Amino acid sequence: MNYIPRVVDSELDLRLRAVGATVLVGPKWCGKTTTAKQKARSVLEMQDPDLQEGYLRLAQTKPSLLLAGETPRLIDEWQIAPNLWDAVRVSVDRMGGKGLYLLTGSVVVDDKKIKHSGTGRISRLEMSTMSLYETQESSGELSLKGLFNDPRAQVDGAKGALSLERLIFSVCRGGWPAVMDANGDDAKLFIAKDYLRNMTEVDISRVDDVERDSALAAQILKSYARNISTLATKTSIRKDVLSVRDVSMVTLDSYIRALEKLFVLRDIEAWNPSIRSATDIRAGKKRGFVDPSVAVAALGVGPEYFLKDFKTFGFLFESLVTRDLRVYSQSMGGQISYYRDRYGLEADAVLHLEDGRYALIEIKLGSAEIEEGASHLLEIKRLVAEHNKTEIQCPLREPDLLIVITGGEMAYTRHDGVHVIPIGCLKP
Repeated sequence: MNYIPRVVDSELDLRLRAVGATVLVGPKWCGKTTTAKQKARSVLEMQDPDLQEGYLRLAQTKPSLLLAGETPRLIDEWQIAPNLWDAVRVSVDRMGGKGLYLLTGSVVVDDKKIKHSGTGRISRLEMSTMSLYETQESSGELSLKGLFNDPRAQVDGAKGALSLERLIFSVCRGGWPAVMDANGDDAKLFIAKDYLRNMTEVDISRVDDVERDSALAAQILKSYARNISTLATKTSIRKDVLSVRDVSMVTLDSYIRALEKLFVLRDIEAWNPSIRSATDIRAGKKRGFVDPSVAVAALGVGPEYFLKDFKTFGFLFESLVTRDLRVYSQSMGGQISYYRDRYGLEADAVLHLEDGRYALIEIKLGSAEIEEGASHLLEIKRLVAEHNKTEIQCPLREPDLLIVITGGEMAYTRHDGVHVIPIGCLKP
């Protein structure tokens, strides 16, 4: 299969020009190795079963020999021999060049296994599964970057390329690169299910060499999936798991940490502006996955189920949109958070850029919810303006964009300035 360009390509190019080494991190099967190979001139595959034993011995005795090769040199799954990190750092110092090494890794490595953070030598670049634009399911008629640069840009008439049925299928299938050449819809849906099985039966115990119960891991993920895009506490998740089997909070924390190290769970932090009392603003994490298809697989359902359960699908749709916003905004130095207070006022996503600009975003599957979403965004904007009238010394920047992202098919700008945009027409 020909290489499908990824949004992260331009970020990787920048790092190759700026620093000595770059480590690509993210969940297994998201395409890290394939993307890195497009830039590499030599490759060391640490997971090669025929050569791994020899590689590990060299890594212990003279790791510099494993670094020999034309640069950029790719070291795939470097965490198999963690001391390669320090070898790369030393090599970068000695050679003094840029774009010397590419490292890929599918787990977060314990800091105790490396002697130096690599700051100034090794840059970290996170990769996700593919967005709708990368899978060519979004028409790409509206650019997120373009909207920030020209908030008054014409959006009316831009069309999304996804029907509701296709959107449901895309959520269940996920953005795994392997789906692009899988033969048939059933094969495409199988990818996420197989990922879940491998992760719960094998990877969750290998990530930190702690033997774990695959059935318990699956049950925890099922509970997480039931609470996707909500502020459910760990206590609530444990209570849900307890309805099936016993688990202590210590054990639950251990499993969740392991799943985070595997880049499976991807919670969203809260945005806490001082526009209300600190006690009024919800500060817990919003529960999420790296890809909504993992949640669907954990629930054990398929596309047909969501044709009868739009409420549950709405939460999964929010997860899909959050994934795409994270992918699109990353190239702009963007970060995603959320806002919610005890009065019910919310923004499902707050997209912050490095230069201080930000967008308030509500995510609504159907057109019936657009009015409610727009009113939330306008009220937050009003609160910011009111805050600035009384807090002259510490003003807050007013939002640069107000957007309601929908599962609909037509984009338009409301009379109050709120953009209504289908996810099926967005691009970076």
